[in-house]
Parts: sequence; C-alpha cells; structure tokens
Amino acid sequence: MSSPIGVWENAEPGVTRKIFQPGTSLMMMEVQFEAGAEGYEHSHPHEQMSYCLKGSIEFRIDGEKYVIRQGETIVIPSGAKHGVTALETSALLDTFTPLREDLLRRGE
Repeated sequence: MSSPIGVWENAEPGVTRKIFQPGTSLMMMEVQFEAGAEGYEHSHPHEQMSYCLKGSIEFRIDGEKYVIRQGETIVIPSGAKHGVTALETSALLDTFTPLREDLLRRGE
C-alpha cells in the first residue's frame, strides 16, 4: 500500500485531503469541501489549529458552534469532540501536534 503523504484522498463524501510531509512533532494537511459536505464528529488526543483558506466552515466543538471564514483560524483542544459543515465550497489548512500517527500509518 502506498503512503498517504502528498496524495489527494477521499475522507468523507464531498471531502478530500492531502497530508503534507510532517516534521518531528508537527504536521499539516489541506482539506477541501464541497458545499454542504461534512467532516464527521470525532475526537483525538492531538491539539489542532485550522486556518480557512477559502469559503466558510461551521465547526462544532464540544457542543458549541463557531463559523470561520477565509483568513480566520480556530483552535481545537486535545480530546475535544468536533466536526464541521462547509457552508459553501471551502478549504482548510489543518495543523496537528503531536503527529497524527493514525493518519500517517494508514498506507503502511
């Protein structure tokens, strides 16, 4: 199986992502959304910061709703249950620390 790094892949319906080459404790990925697409609710022990590259995204974090638009960021604490809905065609740059080994090791 091939490595997921640098390859566009389907994440959920209407959602694609590309994982960039990680550092030793920090990683990024770009996530693109069709209008109305959802990133399903989940949690992980990693701290996450998301930067909106284009469009607008509604985040649900531990039951609270937040909307970010192009040029804005949001921080998702370690362990927080979170999910998103694209309010229009959108893209995020997600950053994680420590590394999301669950994503990086899928291709091995």
